[in-house]
Amino acid sequence: MNNSDLADTIAAAHELTKADARKLVDGVFAAIADAAAKGDEIALNGFGKFKVKDTPAREGRNPSTGATIQIAASKKLTFAPAKAVKDKLNG
Repeated sequence: MNNSDLADTIAAAHELTKADARKLVDGVFAAIADAAAKGDEIALNGFGKFKVKDTPAREGRNPSTGATIQIAASKKLTFAPAKAVKDKLNG
């Protein structure tokens, strides 16, 4: 499922136009991205949590030459599903 499919599903379920549903979907994802950029945790009850985690700098290897390279520290966004989602997937 992609953004358009999600918007189509929401539009059909809530009697919205596809354009309005697409604006809602884009707005939700933009709000999540903005909160994550600030370092906030995003908790969606019944769905899960998005958390920002720091990845430290480390050494790596260039696979073609075998040379050691330095990989810079970065941040990543992780997702931990809620129990209800886990149960739906596994039950």
